[in-house]
Amino acid sequence: MTQAKRKADPLFWGHGPRTFEMFLEPTCPYSVRAYNKLDDLLAGAREDKVTVKLRMQSQPWHMFSGVIVRCILAASMLPGGKENARRVLTQVGAHREEFEFERHCKGPNMDATPNQIIRRIEDYTGLELKEAFEFPELEAEIKWHSKYGRQNGIHVSPTFMIDGLVQPDLGSGDPVETWIARLTG
Repeated sequence: MTQAKRKADPLFWGHGPRTFEMFLEPTCPYSVRAYNKLDDLLAGAREDKVTVKLRMQSQPWHMFSGVIVRCILAASMLPGGKENARRVLTQVGAHREEFEFERHCKGPNMDATPNQIIRRIEDYTGLELKEAFEFPELEAEIKWHSKYGRQNGIHVSPTFMIDGLVQPDLGSGDPVETWIARLTG
């Protein structure tokens, strides 16, 4: 494995003064739909006008959520940083049925182990995650995401915040232009 840095790369894109935070659970179909709008959001709102921050919102009814969130954050600790995390998010979203359970409680994944899930993600992304998955520094990062969501009253995914304020009327089904108008208007 290539040498990993031992600090998670912040999952931030853009560098503008307005902040759009997306609280996502990687196997939630609504979070996947929201995440897939990231590039259009950055292009439409302009990267010099907005900073988009992805926050992982692990949810227990998505049974492998904790393992997958840990893989995303572990990927950000490898050379390539946040772009590796994006690769994991993209591939998990593209193959979400392979990481999820039927009705959150049954199906083929009942026999899957965390190691099998990690290997699936490695196969889809080409990243070697097993060693980084075990980094002790990763625990603090995972806890930070969880605590940050809780302190802001985040209960579901996706949830959006603009400049630190929850936007309960924004959703994954909104056209990206709605998000852009809120950020630029």
